[in-house]
Amino acid sequence: MADTSHHPLPPVTDRRGWQAKIDELRAGEKAHTRAGDALAAARRRLPMVEVDPATTLIGSDGPVPLIDVFDGRSQLIAYFHMWHTGRPAAGQCEGCTFSTSHITELSYLHSRDVSYATFCEGPYPESSRYRDFMGWTVPWYAVPPESVAELVAGRHFGILACYLRDGGRVFETYWTTARGNEVMAPSYGLLDLTVHGRQEFWEDSPDGWPQRWGSRGGQFSIDGRPIAQWPRIAAGRDDRLGDD
Repeated sequence: MADTSHHPLPPVTDRRGWQAKIDELRAGEKAHTRAGDALAAARRRLPMVEVDPATTLIGSDGPVPLIDVFDGRSQLIAYFHMWHTGRPAAGQCEGCTFSTSHITELSYLHSRDVSYATFCEGPYPESSRYRDFMGWTVPWYAVPPESVAELVAGRHFGILACYLRDGGRVFETYWTTARGNEVMAPSYGLLDLTVHGRQEFWEDSPDGWPQRWGSRGGQFSIDGRPIAQWPRIAAGRDDRLGDD
């Protein structure tokens, strides 16, 4: 772990003075929360665009139409996972690995009639081995080349999209990417509560605060691998994605 003992520290005060400063900050935090609530309300009022419900995805049992991925529910959230075909596990997308590694418990989404799935860019046999190596349990599908235009629609893998099913019709209701994907990863929200924050170069931190991470993917890797891979390697999991 990094030695931060030589870094400057925040000023020290008594508990009453400390609480007064937190109370002052809390007003801004509440305003931020209310602003987020207003944005969510605006999302609920967006128009939507129709998507072909028969668009093919590849699952463990072969081709699957998009509408079946809803698993009988009325809504679906899908993360479009980037993939580098032919590269080893260590060379797969560190940002997508960061985001997907946080998605573990789906029952709360299911209780709101929402399904969740990963739509991966790569071929199913290769990418599903990565899923198994990582120990992910979310539903996993590959997007074949002929379905990219309908689903990605001129954007790129790395997006987070929401869908609505109305009988036999499917609509895309919202999408986001880049920092919009941070909703998937509570690690960032927790780090934002700490005194040193995310320790990334772009952050507005006091002079001398530890900042060792960039913002172009390096913040998700250590020693040549996505960070979440190291515990799997330490546990002896096989990270081979091919038959060799």
